[in-house]
Amino acid sequence: MGWELGVAGLAVGMLIAVVTAPVGVSGAVFLLPVQLSLFAVPSPAVTPTNLLYNVVAGPGALLRYRRSGALAGPLVRRLVLGTLPGVVVGAVIRVFALPGPRVFRLLVAALMLPLGIWLITRTLRPTPVENRRPEPHPRTVTGLALAVGVVGGIYGIGGGSILGPILVGRGVPVARVAPAALASTFATSMVGASTYALLSLAHNGSIAPDWLLGLACGLGGLIGGYLGARLQPCLPETFLRLLLGSLAAALGTLYTVQTLR
Repeated sequence: MGWELGVAGLAVGMLIAVVTAPVGVSGAVFLLPVQLSLFAVPSPAVTPTNLLYNVVAGPGALLRYRRSGALAGPLVRRLVLGTLPGVVVGAVIRVFALPGPRVFRLLVAALMLPLGIWLITRTLRPTPVENRRPEPHPRTVTGLALAVGVVGGIYGIGGGSILGPILVGRGVPVARVAPAALASTFATSMVGASTYALLSLAHNGSIAPDWLLGLACGLGGLIGGYLGARLQPCLPETFLRLLLGSLAAALGTLYTVQTLR
């Protein structure tokens, strides 16, 4: 079953990344239910496996964004510096306080469903120009990135799926948010995966990642991420905002249904 698992992981990772990379989401957040339900990865090993996926898949989209010059700018630095310390804290919380998959899914549902609905509503019924708030202050962005880093360390999602809808909903263009969120996801996933590896040496249980599945999904994400990032300039801003909101809402709905079963 080893090669079959690898092929399935490759296909799933590539499909997810093609859809999510244009809006700054690595796709790991959508890989979670597949790991838990289809591949039966135990908890909390599912979290470092997701982080491993991000580490392998991240360079695909980032390479494309770097070539277009989209990785330059202060937003990238703020998100990376804010999320890095948070992901370490989140990893410790995940191992010692939130090992159960039911609580895990419930928290994801409670966060992503209202966030997605909010972004869709803001896109379909935009605030009049005279009433729009300015983009978040740099310090606010850094503080938000720190909080999201903690959440990303708990969920194994890097944080881009949370930062993206929030920043886009506050008026930051998707073209600026997407590369910054993916860069943050890649950096925090490297730190988070290393933290879980260290914790696995001192803690009993399924903490180490599923290496075969994580690498296979990551290779698929590497290919799909590059293709998705290449598609982004061809897609209108409104479509990207609706796509990002719909992905968040769909994920929240999925986890709600799974939790209630």
